[in-house]
Amino acid sequence: MNAEQQKDDGVLQAMMARLKGRLPRLLDLKEKVDRGERLDDFDIEFLERVLEGAEESRGLIERNPEYEELAARLVHLYHDITGQALRNEKGEGG
Repeated sequence: MNAEQQKDDGVLQAMMARLKGRLPRLLDLKEKVDRGERLDDFDIEFLERVLEGAEESRGLIERNPEYEELAARLVHLYHDITGQALRNEKGEGG
């Protein structure tokens, strides 16, 4: 294993630990918007941090394709949350 892969492995471990902490909140937000509720400022700030983290990890995921499916699922979850939140803001519901 080369130095770059060792670094990637360490970053991936940290990302997975962070995901374990964030995933429950993401799922809670999904349930919230699915009930027709609106996101508050704290929810939106959280989603912005999640998106920033996803953007920062793009190259890492490209170098470690075994994580592509997980990353795609997270992007899909983010899209579902934000899409439904937008519909809720517009009063369109589900």
